[in-house]
Amino acid sequence: MDTKTEIKKNIFSLFSNVASSIGYSPLHGEIIGILLISDKPLSLQEIAKELGYSPSMISLSLDLLEVLDVIKKIKKPGDRKLYVKLSGDLLEILKKAILFKVQSNIKDTLTGFEESKKHAQKLKTKQKDQLERSIDILETNIRRLDKYLKLLSEIRLP
Repeated sequence: MDTKTEIKKNIFSLFSNVASSIGYSPLHGEIIGILLISDKPLSLQEIAKELGYSPSMISLSLDLLEVLDVIKKIKKPGDRKLYVKLSGDLLEILKKAILFKVQSNIKDTLTGFEESKKHAQKLKTKQKDQLERSIDILETNIRRLDKYLKLLSEIRLP
């Protein structure tokens, strides 16, 4: 393997690890890595060939990355292919991805607390009171975290 290929593989691996560490597919990280390295819009087919995945797998990953505003899909005049480019600053992209994932988990957690409260209602008085207090403490702290994340999302990165 030549040095250029080795460096590219290493970059894909690093971005793959970052994506995995924040709860996304390693493929999402690899796509960001290849777009960063290329520094130009790439077609879906080019990305699939370079990363060794099927175009359908790449397409599914691109759909999520587009929803997260990590990438933009574009068409070139006179070309039927779909092209993809990063939608902005890399640090801003990572910030959005992290916030989206954590805020999604917070929403699921709060929904879970509501379900737990319903189940706690069916318990004996002593158990019910203890569980309800515990849930209230957890819920209060998760709501504090949610407020903090909303503030964090408004901060502009340097």
